[in-house]
Amino acid sequence: MGTLFTISLYASDKSTAEKAAEAAFQRVASLDETMSDYRADSELMQLCEKPFGQPVPVSPDLFAILQQAQEVSKLTDGAFDVTIGPFTHLWRFSRKKKTLPSADEIVAARGAFGWQHLRLDAKKRTVTLLVPNMRLDLGGIAKGYAADKALKVLKSQGVDRALVAASGDIAIGDAPPGQDGWKVGITPIDSHTNDTVASLVLHNAGVSTAGDTEQAIEINGNRYSHIVDPKTGLGLTNRIQVTIIAPDATSSDGLDTGLCVLGAKRALMLIDSLPHVAAIVLTKDKEATHIFKSRRFEHTVKRKTAP
Repeated sequence: MGTLFTISLYASDKSTAEKAAEAAFQRVASLDETMSDYRADSELMQLCEKPFGQPVPVSPDLFAILQQAQEVSKLTDGAFDVTIGPFTHLWRFSRKKKTLPSADEIVAARGAFGWQHLRLDAKKRTVTLLVPNMRLDLGGIAKGYAADKALKVLKSQGVDRALVAASGDIAIGDAPPGQDGWKVGITPIDSHTNDTVASLVLHNAGVSTAGDTEQAIEINGNRYSHIVDPKTGLGLTNRIQVTIIAPDATSSDGLDTGLCVLGAKRALMLIDSLPHVAAIVLTKDKEATHIFKSRRFEHTVKRKTAP
């Protein structure tokens, strides 16, 4: 999925640890074959090659993640959208060339975009792409889903005290022995050090961070994020980083990118409307870095557990 997965765990013996970790990594590898848009032979990319308007049977994992993605799209009014593939594909190419897409390219991509053009049939477990040239991109939710599934495999192997990290998306199981939870630090918006703006101690939770610290690019004197705004088809130009704490990593991963697009005010309003979810949002302008916390965030920190 274009990133590094790591597993930290506590087990009764080395053999149990190695067996459980190997099974979890195999589950991640299997999901990569299903969901990656970097692999032409993945199930996701094969789905995108099917004729539009044709219902296509898909695997349980692919259907489940698309269902959850559609729910997040509705929740964020399209700020998160897995049909954004035409835009992200165009933006990757533009970043390599260091030139903005043309107006015609944006118009063409927009014609193949929109979560409302993705039809799911739960009874038949089929997916229908309703307009031509659609391209799905699960980059904003697949890592969290894979981390959750890897954690589930570890638990099935008797390893409950574990943490699965997929870059900025983390699935957290039971606390380490003698501890309240796993320690997770939230770094500043543009820091390349070990400094933190907040420290969490969590168990049985998901935590995800989205922002442009690592992958921003400058074009024509303007700074653009790798996070694409569905309204413009271009990378965000405002500096923002969102960290979500939720009951699972699929939920936290699905929310963080879309909330970057919504901006701090709308993001916090949405998070405060959701049960069992907390957030911290960092923004930066020419003058300073600003920190915004959801109503449940301090409570989450003080309880040293999931919200």
